[in-house]
Amino acid sequence: MDAHEVNRARAKLALFVADVFASVPRKDQRAKSECYLRGLMVDGRRKSIQAMAERLPDGNEQNLQQFVNQSTWDPVPVRRRIAQRMLPLIGPDAWAVDDVSFPKDGKMSVAVARQYCGALGKQANCQVAVSVHAVTDAASVPLQWRLFLPKEWDSDTERRRRCQVPDEAGHREKWRLALDTLDELAEWGLVPPVVVADAGYGQNADFRAGLSERGIGYVVAVRSDVTVHPHDARPTAPAWSGNGRRPQPRYRDKPSSVSVLATGHGRQAFTEVTWREGSRGPMNSHFLALRVRPASVRSRSLAQAAATAQEGLWDGVLPEATLLIEWPEDAEAPTDYWLSSLPASTPLTELVRLAKIRWRIEHDYRELKHGLGLDHFEGRSWAGWHHHVTLVTAAHAFLTEQRLAPKAATADSPSTRSSTPSRTC
Repeated sequence: MDAHEVNRARAKLALFVADVFASVPRKDQRAKSECYLRGLMVDGRRKSIQAMAERLPDGNEQNLQQFVNQSTWDPVPVRRRIAQRMLPLIGPDAWAVDDVSFPKDGKMSVAVARQYCGALGKQANCQVAVSVHAVTDAASVPLQWRLFLPKEWDSDTERRRRCQVPDEAGHREKWRLALDTLDELAEWGLVPPVVVADAGYGQNADFRAGLSERGIGYVVAVRSDVTVHPHDARPTAPAWSGNGRRPQPRYRDKPSSVSVLATGHGRQAFTEVTWREGSRGPMNSHFLALRVRPASVRSRSLAQAAATAQEGLWDGVLPEATLLIEWPEDAEAPTDYWLSSLPASTPLTELVRLAKIRWRIEHDYRELKHGLGLDHFEGRSWAGWHHHVTLVTAAHAFLTEQRLAPKAATADSPSTRSSTPSRTC
């Protein structure tokens, strides 16, 4: 948005801030939040506090620094209000679990470590955050964030002190952070229609089991080396002598990788499906859905199974799932795989649409980063990072509301201008 667009939107923005930041106790803090949001939305390459303050006629760098980095306002109720306000507006088809990285110099930014950085595609010094988004093909909004704290930070008392990391915050795997986030959203009365995720999460049997335990259906990507049994395979229990532990039921044949299973069906078994209109026309490819029994079972499930087997209760049958496979026309072999816990009656077109809906998250991150400065924060503290991310989420939600309004296609509609061209997925 240029300065003129920002000024024309100020009346609507003031009403938005009054609602979303109602939990912030002080009037001057709510005024600073409105100022910060304008700074995020106005055009400019950098969205650091100094740069934003210089662009705004009422920008005060010291005041904004204090508001974001030292002020004690709680960002969680703000995010909760954003989620409650935006979900009915968007009417999501799914919630997407993902993570995003922020390359950093030095060692003193909160939660920074040398780890895989998706933004750079390699190991690098960065922060990583786990996020949950409500998505449709037309719109999306981040619902909640978790900052990933690398294990080395658990024992680094000096950096924790300097960055003001709360005592209760510690290392948790990203898939656990994702489940924690879903639990928190459930406490707010918000439940996903279905969860989608990339292979970084879908590959993890613990994550899939955690979703199933919560009664949440999923369509998640997996790698080609995931192993499965045919859906009609049944285990058999070896004879028990009556002494020692009762032997657990076992599948006679070894599981096969999904790539081997997919290739064995041949290209002729795949059906062409169109899942949405892209910028260059219909998005389509060839797909096959098979009922399978994933062979990877999380350790706790195995322990529980062993316990029930001692009582003669568990028959050893692994849960069923749907394996979705994509084999593009110009590819020599299948390229992508998903596992779904949705009912076997779910149409192939619906499975494909949900598997592909994650493209919207890439759109989110382009706008959040390049348009709204998600990764431009230069502070180092735990509170500062969470305040900044919350304010960026609020700016994104406001712009999404304006785009979805009946007159959003007019020249007066607020927008962001990403410096990164869109990519169809």
